[in-house]
Amino acid sequence: MPTSLNTATGEQWLLLQERLADISAKYPDAVFASSLGVEDMLLAHAIFTAGLPIEVFTLDTGRLHDQTLSLVARIQACYGVTVNMVQPDAAAVKRHVDEYGAFAFYESTDLRKACCNLRKVEPLRRALQGRSAWLTGQRREQSMTRVDLAETEFDRIFGLQKFNPLTNWTLKQVWDVVHAWKIPYNPLHDQGYPSIGCEPCTRAIRPNEDIRAGRWWWEQKLSRECGLHVSRSGPQIERS
Repeated sequence: MPTSLNTATGEQWLLLQERLADISAKYPDAVFASSLGVEDMLLAHAIFTAGLPIEVFTLDTGRLHDQTLSLVARIQACYGVTVNMVQPDAAAVKRHVDEYGAFAFYESTDLRKACCNLRKVEPLRRALQGRSAWLTGQRREQSMTRVDLAETEFDRIFGLQKFNPLTNWTLKQVWDVVHAWKIPYNPLHDQGYPSIGCEPCTRAIRPNEDIRAGRWWWEQKLSRECGLHVSRSGPQIERS
């Protein structure tokens, strides 16, 4: 354990390793859906360095930043692993673009959610099919729709167990570990992007803005959800 980590963060790291090993033992077919954000890079590092058989994949929406795609190559070179790139149905995306246009998501929340469904939700559904559990890098601190986020929950939308091992981590703790371990991360984080999604739907945030303010910034706060995650009380109506 790097001496630069304080006691609380060091304990969080050790607990995370134990938790991941336990999940892997109980759910040997578990997969990790990585957004390639800083939280997910920390989680991937823990999985890769422990040699756990948890498959890591990401959703290649066809609209990711070049920096995000370059990070995938860095991950594979750094850890000697393959990150599965799950892509949307090309024909379905083409039909949507032909009918509504390539940037229809700016026109209405319904069209934006339709785009998210095609490029993210349905590919995720395919990736999770037949699995018994999946992991995410969500944290309670990330947005108002995640303040009640459970570390373990049954995902009633996709029909399997869901684990959020970083639930109680603070952003500072995440970055402390990333810097201490020199974990690779998306350079956009250093350019004012705390949350990174598709290129046309993500902007850098302004000083004192909420960390998720750069996601679908043209919408009302309570509509900013892509459909990948639901709360225990029902679909989140607000991230990624």
